Amino acid sequence: MTDHHLGHDDGRDLELGHDLELGRDLDLLRAANPVSATAGPWRDRPLDAVAERGLNQLLHTTRVRRVRRARRRVVLWAEAAAVALAAVLALTVPDLGAATATAAPSALHPRAGSAAMPLERIADRAEALARDGGPRLRKGAHVQSWSLAMDSGPDAERPVTLPEEREVRWRPDGSRTERVESDGKLLSDRLYPPSRSDAPPWARPPGTPAALRAYLTEVDQPGFPRRTGPVSIRQLLDTLPQLLDNWTLGARESAALARVLADTGGLRAEGTVTDRLGRTGQAYVYDTPDEHLRYMVILDPDSGEVLGLEVLFTEDQPDFAVRAGDVMSYDAWRR
Repeated sequence: MTDHHLGHDDGRDLELGHDLELGRDLDLLRAANPVSATAGPWRDRPLDAVAERGLNQLLHTTRVRRVRRARRRVVLWAEAAAVALAAVLALTVPDLGAATATAAPSALHPRAGSAAMPLERIADRAEALARDGGPRLRKGAHVQSWSLAMDSGPDAERPVTLPEEREVRWRPDGSRTERVESDGKLLSDRLYPPSRSDAPPWARPPGTPAALRAYLTEVDQPGFPRRTGPVSIRQLLDTLPQLLDNWTLGARESAALARVLADTGGLRAEGTVTDRLGRTGQAYVYDTPDEHLRYMVILDPDSGEVLGLEVLFTEDQPDFAVRAGDVMSYDAWRR
């Protein structure tokens, strides 16, 4: 493989992995190698379709792993992970030194006395709206995010939040631009060449619940062999940033996603909430059984569109100077 192929990575997607993930990455890397073991050490040639797919899966498994590793750090932190975390932040946040760190934002809370709408009703509403037309699927995304940067150890300081606004636009030739700002300051404005990848989340998301569930299953477990078991609600929530950081869903896709979430079960309706962009939505919560994290996904009550996803700590974590109620990450997607 040459540097040309590796240049498709945007600097944000390279992360340190757990041993199991590393093994999967090595398998993907081997699959992406178009040169056989007997072809000689210095020979090279363009990637074929299978190799291109494997390499893109390796490079673009992004924030699902970031959230999962953050959960593992809460439970199984070691001194070496402090060094790894610094490396991850340096790679995953463009121009980290130029970003402005802020105090952690307050957790969102449903309005007192507000009615909690069953998720199935939102799915019904979204499907009715999609039958009448509604917005169409668009490649590209606009997201504002807040991610907690944590230290560890007895001298750990209170964590700070790194805000980021990212806008991805695709061109007819398959190239894309990514503009990243933090607190109104431009961090990067980059143009990336076309990619031939047909793997989720780069592939066009389908507009039916069954097909979308299969699509998100592949996002959750990329590579070979293909996963056959159903994804859990936590795994579905983990895949949302990958999907919504690349696509602005249309009415059909939003309705399909709302139905997948409703049919999977595990989300608790909490009532009306105002998100960090001032929009009104319905909040649905999932508490992890062992990791002391709470997911809150916010949906538009009429269209089923995902407005935001918040992950917060439900118990103090002294090793990180984290307190119960601290927001680990928040993503707000915009049209």
